[in-house]
Amino acid sequence: MAGRVQPISTYLGAAVAALLVLMTFGTLGAVAWRAEGLSGLRASDWLAVRFTVLQAVLSALISVALAVPVARALARRQFRWRGLLITLLGAPFILPVIVAVLGLLAVFGRNGLINVPLVWAGLEPISIFGLPGVLLAHVFFNLPLATRLILQGWLAIPGERFRLAASLGFTSRDVFWHLEWPLLRAIVPGAFMVIFLICTTSFAVALALGGGPKATTIELAIYQAFRFDFDLSKAALLAVIQFGLCAMAALLSFWIAVPAGQGAGLGRTVPRVGGSLMVDCVVLVIASLFLLLPLVMIVGKGIVTFGELPLSTYLAAWRSVWVAVISAGLTIALALPLAMAARNLVRRRWASKAVEGVGYLTIAASPLVIGTGLFILVYRWADPVALALPVLILVNAAMSLPFALRAIVPALAEVEADYGKLSDALGLTGWARMRVVVLPRLRRPIGFGAGLAAALSMGDLGVIALFSDPENQTLPLALYQLMNAYRLDEAFGAALLLLVLSLSLFWLFDRGGRADVDA
Repeated sequence: MAGRVQPISTYLGAAVAALLVLMTFGTLGAVAWRAEGLSGLRASDWLAVRFTVLQAVLSALISVALAVPVARALARRQFRWRGLLITLLGAPFILPVIVAVLGLLAVFGRNGLINVPLVWAGLEPISIFGLPGVLLAHVFFNLPLATRLILQGWLAIPGERFRLAASLGFTSRDVFWHLEWPLLRAIVPGAFMVIFLICTTSFAVALALGGGPKATTIELAIYQAFRFDFDLSKAALLAVIQFGLCAMAALLSFWIAVPAGQGAGLGRTVPRVGGSLMVDCVVLVIASLFLLLPLVMIVGKGIVTFGELPLSTYLAAWRSVWVAVISAGLTIALALPLAMAARNLVRRRWASKAVEGVGYLTIAASPLVIGTGLFILVYRWADPVALALPVLILVNAAMSLPFALRAIVPALAEVEADYGKLSDALGLTGWARMRVVVLPRLRRPIGFGAGLAAALSMGDLGVIALFSDPENQTLPLALYQLMNAYRLDEAFGAALLLLVLSLSLFWLFDRGGRADVDA
């Protein structure tokens, strides 16, 4: 029957769903089994919980608040390099976290571009460590995400609404209340909750810029309890609290948005003008400098020592590359069966949504939580250090899965809607249908999903920090250790190497998905 990927069995999708449930609830059960009750937490641990919520709320608020004027300026101004600017503003999302932290230190650190003139002027330098540094880094990563989410909604407002508003003599205030406010009311709450969720599970930012009793997140507390104190009970209890916070944020993000109710238009491009041109230009210039200057500093400082890094750094880079490639392949291998199983069950809406929803379970978990659970499960029977890279590959694939699903599921639905009846009429089923009809038209989303998974895996510093071993170092861990040893010249070279490799992998996978594909 049309509308389903027939006769592909849902068994493989069910097996993938079971694996994901085991990785999330199974590891959660393992850490819960090790927990000894709330009495196992001290005042400093509850302070970490409060700091986690505080920094996540403030990071989300600031990111969304700053994204509104940036998205508004991009929506209503047309200029020559607008498309390139939008693309560049999205670069921080796939940028390895530890690379971005080093770039922010080059700009806002004690000897950075901002503080050096302040010191010369006799003013107090800006401190990038603690809460200010954590907020700065999270806004750097999430401002582009919030901007893209709001911009997509802004451009979805039918252009005829703006033309009608102009003919009625609407002021900028009238346009805001009648056209823009309904949009923001629909998109901003969901964007806030997504960013809150991302910031709650952030580890590398807190590791590099946080620390201390007043700037420790749950993620960092789990790492400290596990790595330094070997207190599995405390790590387990903190992991349960972490999962609970993330689960509530994930659930809220699904239903908190309100429909905008803008209606449909004719699909024509109508200029969205209005407001101050000077204000829009200033907003775009400031946002561009804030997001691109750290990358420029990485390139400028890193190119000096790029070819003089020790052999161990290049070995770590090679290890990171093949881990990222395998993780990307595993991500797609998990995403395709889930997407097809959800499509097979489309007539049973609840079952289809349940199968697809399992793919998003890892949003509510963090690599550290899953890594802690896997350690508890295997440490009595195997050496966790020896399993560091396989566990890293599996966790990275699971954490990238939601992003791949968001690209593949809508594309698969579109393929079935366009070609399902014709394929049924021609008797195309099974592998023949997949090879001839489905896969060629999924190459774009598959390439994008694989590229994103590879880039995210290249920059991961979570699981490998738990199971770190000199013989199994990845490039992000090697970079962090160079920073920790104050070998900043080599650190900038390693950061540039990591940046080049991450962007190259994303480009290669994404480009491969676009090659020879019908538009």
